Amino acid sequence: MSSPQKTEKGIADMIPAPSGLGLDPADWSGLRAEAHRMLDDMLDHIATLPERPLWQPAPAEVRARFDAELPLQPTPLADVHADFRDAILPYGGGNGHPGFMGWVQGGGTAVGMLGDMLAAGLNSNLGGRDHVPLHVERQIGRWMRDVFGFPAAADGLFLTGASQANFVALIAARTRALGADARRKGLPARLRLTAYASREAHGCIPRAMDMAGLGSGQLRQIPTDDNRRIDLDALRAAIQVDRAEGHLPFLLIGSAGTVNTGAIDDLASLAEVAVEFGLHYHVDGALGALGVISPELKPLFAGIEAADSLAFDFHKWAQVPYDAGFLLVADGRWLRAAFSSDAAYLTRADEGLAGGDWWPCDLGPDLSRGFRALKTWFTIRTYGLDQLGSAMVGTCRLAKSLADRIDAEPALKLLAPVALNVVCFSYGDASAEAGVAPRHSLNGRIVERLHLEGEVAPSLTLVDGRPAIRAAIVNHRTRPDDIDRLVAGVLRIGSQEAGRATA
Repeated sequence: MSSPQKTEKGIADMIPAPSGLGLDPADWSGLRAEAHRMLDDMLDHIATLPERPLWQPAPAEVRARFDAELPLQPTPLADVHADFRDAILPYGGGNGHPGFMGWVQGGGTAVGMLGDMLAAGLNSNLGGRDHVPLHVERQIGRWMRDVFGFPAAADGLFLTGASQANFVALIAARTRALGADARRKGLPARLRLTAYASREAHGCIPRAMDMAGLGSGQLRQIPTDDNRRIDLDALRAAIQVDRAEGHLPFLLIGSAGTVNTGAIDDLASLAEVAVEFGLHYHVDGALGALGVISPELKPLFAGIEAADSLAFDFHKWAQVPYDAGFLLVADGRWLRAAFSSDAAYLTRADEGLAGGDWWPCDLGPDLSRGFRALKTWFTIRTYGLDQLGSAMVGTCRLAKSLADRIDAEPALKLLAPVALNVVCFSYGDASAEAGVAPRHSLNGRIVERLHLEGEVAPSLTLVDGRPAIRAAIVNHRTRPDDIDRLVAGVLRIGSQEAGRATA
């Protein structure tokens, strides 16, 4: 047997001690020191967000770093940390910055970051078994049951986001309509299930119909009224037509804050329609549902308590770090009927680690699940619902102030009613650019230049076919000064771009 070769000192320090500890470090004190430097870096990053660019393009030499060859040998942790600090940290997506208004994304908090760090250290798999992290997730489920006024039989679980939560709810609704036996036999021949949502519904809804094997064409996208809420008369008419033509209506989806304009459907009336036609009533509340924790906003969501299922995101308005979506259902048996299954390696026990009466793998598609609940638990307990609700109200007030500024500026035009915290507007007459590719429109050029300047970042959307600047004010750090910078930037760049077009 040959003797071991000598190793360079830097690498030797990284090799685990010969004590059966696997990948644990030989020098815990060195790791601890580097860990403290990492934590300081991230706290400094969060604390100084307003002082740095919201977004900046990564130089070619930075992007080239990520074409490096696969590392076969160890690299000192300090070097890996340095690469993160130099090549990743300055070039993020910017949603923590107070000027970020482009998409519906929360700004996160230091508290949530610390909760996520602790969850990673614990490294729990929340697929099932008997351990306390599952009780944390169950507690949040009970808290949400009480927040939304759901019945005692309600249950729920964390998912990556509302897109997945909407999909899981659709599967539960399909199982309710067809019975659990359809999981084995598949869809009956020539049976055409139909679902209903407004034209303003999120794009994940037709995708969910597609992924469920029902076909996106079986989603009826109902026209909206002047407030961009689903038209109830048009909805009833569509259901009646489908019934007459031999379809099986099974699912009605309401929006508690559409992602494009923030419109809130008449949730109470939709509940009545669902009862009238025997439909599973689901609410997509990704953007706005958690607004119910604010006494000021709660009346806007009247009727949400009548939903059979509700999808929402803690990582939006509640500012929990990504990702933390949640699905709440009025009766947990619906999820078990749709997802529970037997496997030899998941044999349960009366006692011990394989015990426990609540295994999330029985409620959804994931067996391997991270401890998303902990960062959410830290956020809710540390700030309390009153403070989180106040932050939500603050973003709505900023949105209203922005709408007032737009109405006062002759060069700007509001393009949709402001129901919550999303404001869609244009520089000049956007109707003149209907049919123009949004990115090449005047408003598209304004948005692009604002991003490059790195102070504020709205997004670009379409409202009735017209290119529109969209400000989604979700971040708890956003202040009136950021609204001022947005308006000033739009007016300045709009004037410049319009002048070039006429030159």
